[in-house]
Amino acid sequence: MEPTEHTSNAELLSSFAGKPAAELIVRDHPSLISLAHTSFDELQRYRGLGKSKAAAIRAAFLLAQRLGREALPESPLLDTPERVAALLRDEFRTLETEQFHALLLNSRRRLIRVKRLSTGTLSEVTIHPREVYRAAIAANAAAVVVAHNHPSGDPTPSEADIRTTRELLRAGQLLRIELLDHLILGLPTVERPQDFVSLRAMGYFFA
Repeated sequence: MEPTEHTSNAELLSSFAGKPAAELIVRDHPSLISLAHTSFDELQRYRGLGKSKAAAIRAAFLLAQRLGREALPESPLLDTPERVAALLRDEFRTLETEQFHALLLNSRRRLIRVKRLSTGTLSEVTIHPREVYRAAIAANAAAVVVAHNHPSGDPTPSEADIRTTRELLRAGQLLRIELLDHLILGLPTVERPQDFVSLRAMGYFFA
């Protein structure tokens, strides 16, 4: 049976030590803290618990200690259009059709996850606000950045892009989930070295 969070300490120890030894260990060490301080030699005094089983128990505790000390890498900070574009650029530049992504952020503007919501054609992609905010609610996100690509290379927003932005903005206001920006990524040219546009920076963020 696969262990779960409800599996007792004795049952968990049985997988290392066998049931008789596990029951004796739990009797002598009712708390995991007490057991964690039990030496390798002390563990081997239990009948049926040789070096390999004692080593497995000690290894399990050492792994747990390291897990507690291990620092999670901090997720990307996405507080500017440039940082959002940098995160998506490599993936977007290879796409042959338009794809619409939602970047779900916590209250500190750090990424929770990127969710691809829709795939379109060479020149358009459709999205409904419910798809964006359903994903945001499921991730417990405080804010959202949406982004899509223009395979033509020209990131200039279409009328449909502007209309979608305003629909998303209104929906976010009702749900109290902030829409921070809508980015469109294309490809750089000599005349236009920046390969993306921010609809917020362009002044389209009014409902």
